Amino acid sequence: MRDAAHPLFITTLWVLGAVNLGNGAWMLAHAWSWFSWIPGVIDTGDVNAHFVHDVGVVYALCGYGFIWCTRNLSIARPVFLGITLFFVGHALGHVFEILFGALPLDHWLIDLPLVFAPALLLCWLAMPARWRRLTGVAGS
Repeated sequence: MRDAAHPLFITTLWVLGAVNLGNGAWMLAHAWSWFSWIPGVIDTGDVNAHFVHDVGVVYALCGYGFIWCTRNLSIARPVFLGITLFFVGHALGHVFEILFGALPLDHWLIDLPLVFAPALLLCWLAMPARWRRLTGVAGS
């Protein structure tokens, strides 16, 4: 039996989808402006448009994945977990770069809203009992 999904959860997935699709599109369309405008990115070295484009594809796919999840909750968990793993891996990369001096210490704060917080949010949403409550899908 399926209960209704929590409306705030569905809205969150839509917002995450739109933001990630937009970010990916921006990275694909204007790598140099994206690189210079996003806080802290210039601390990672010189712009590499090809690399920014490659990562833009990943963000666009994540955006599509979030939106796909809203329409396919009964089978969405593996997709959601895959997206979550990307965000967690990205955040862990930043943690290691800060800890080992490749990024300045102020990146703990710079990266909080766009790197660490999304990874933590997705981990929180992915917890099995929470996922079941939010999606209304039993046994996920």
